[in-house]
Amino acid sequence: MSQKHLGHTARKRFGQNFLHDQYVIDKIVSAINPQPGENLVEIGPGLGALTEPVAEYIDHLTVVELDRDLAKRLIHHPFLNKKLTVIEQDALKFDFSSLIKEPGDLRIFGNLPYNISTPLMFHLFSFSTQVKDMHFMLQNEVVKRLCATHGDKLYGRLSVMAQYYCDASPVVAVPPSAFKPAPKVDSAVVRLVPHKTPPADVKDINILQRVVTTAFNQRRKTIRNSLKDLLSSDDISDLGIKPELRAEALSLQDFALLANKVHSTL
Repeated sequence: MSQKHLGHTARKRFGQNFLHDQYVIDKIVSAINPQPGENLVEIGPGLGALTEPVAEYIDHLTVVELDRDLAKRLIHHPFLNKKLTVIEQDALKFDFSSLIKEPGDLRIFGNLPYNISTPLMFHLFSFSTQVKDMHFMLQNEVVKRLCATHGDKLYGRLSVMAQYYCDASPVVAVPPSAFKPAPKVDSAVVRLVPHKTPPADVKDINILQRVVTTAFNQRRKTIRNSLKDLLSSDDISDLGIKPELRAEALSLQDFALLANKVHSTL
């Protein structure tokens, strides 16, 4: 059954769930804290639940929207159209650096489609040096994974890579009832603030990604086994890391050491 909201049918293929709870919207907008003159970008504005209140505080807002009908609505919006630049593109493929006015000035926010949230995070991390902060509504479990530390059950590839690029913290809890149609899961807003200096020294970020992905793809195995094609057991021991540990026991610093060791053997 399709659910109409303000005359628009939520599209499953775009992962659309529209925010309508005013109390929750106010909490999210105050967490974002938009200020005049800032370079704000919204991903997936949808029906404008966050767009409208954010635009009240600022003179200009850029929005990236894939759904043509929704983009058209915003282009012709009676109050917002003078303040908005509407980019009709897939955020997963969009070059966010094209929006920079001054180095590191991008403030990105949005109620992200849950079906693309993880790949979109990785895409956005590649622009982290140009970003001041990001606020995203995500599935609560994804927020927990972004913020998880080693030893935690939800700690994984997303946790390690997110924390290499950003400081992550949950800021607003959002119940399913705040949306139409109501999703089957709890949501939350996460704040991601890119580090000025990465918290770990990594020679090659692609190798870090590869080591982290390889280790967590076989998370039940010890790293001696999961990383055997990249490093020997002795290589791992030489770094002061126990080869019998599993991926979830390793900190970002441990993964950085492993990645730099792989880099030195190439």
